[in-house]
Amino acid sequence: MEFANLDFDRKNRTGFPEVIFCQGKMDDFLVDIYQKMYERDGCAFGTRATEHQYEIVKAVLPTATYDKVSRILKAKKPDFKEQELIGNVAVLTAGTADIPVAEEAAQTIEFFGSKATRVFDVGVSGIHRLLENVDTLNEANCVVAVAGMEGALASVVGGLVKVPVIAVPTSVGYGANMGGISALLTMINSCANGISVVNIDNGYGAGYIATQINRLAVH
Repeated sequence: MEFANLDFDRKNRTGFPEVIFCQGKMDDFLVDIYQKMYERDGCAFGTRATEHQYEIVKAVLPTATYDKVSRILKAKKPDFKEQELIGNVAVLTAGTADIPVAEEAAQTIEFFGSKATRVFDVGVSGIHRLLENVDTLNEANCVVAVAGMEGALASVVGGLVKVPVIAVPTSVGYGANMGGISALLTMINSCANGISVVNIDNGYGAGYIATQINRLAVH
């Protein structure tokens, strides 16, 4: 393709197929990429898509589906064989406003073949909600903690569970949140052990790493 060099060997090298980052792509480019991956692999998975992008992809690939919450755009052939979900990754949010980023993580985890257990709205402003779910968290092989505001959820979770925690700062918050910077700084300065941090609003990146951890735990 004149405008893209698709990496069809990526799954052989890394165990994960290439995923399409839809944001900012020209309409014609996006449609051509989806068509090529659909034809080659039987499935195309994209993040940060808009409803407009969904409509133009669906016009040429009628099986395309779009989730407005996570902004994930998928197109699968009718005979595409789904993977059996393995293991377990817990995906938490501090509040309901963090769910879009958490859903991007959870659906990425599921697309890559791992089970995602969602535990939403358990932030530190009502910490009893989190404590009620500690057993559920410890049954998982990894925890993804998604939080905006000051981002304290990851530190609290890190002090409660025996499994790795992937912290995802979100841009949710008032002015001093600085578009997620305050949550990011809290998370990377956490005194709790076992926490790693991805970029602001990067649900996909957290889902990818969580899948790697889950696979190692299962196998």
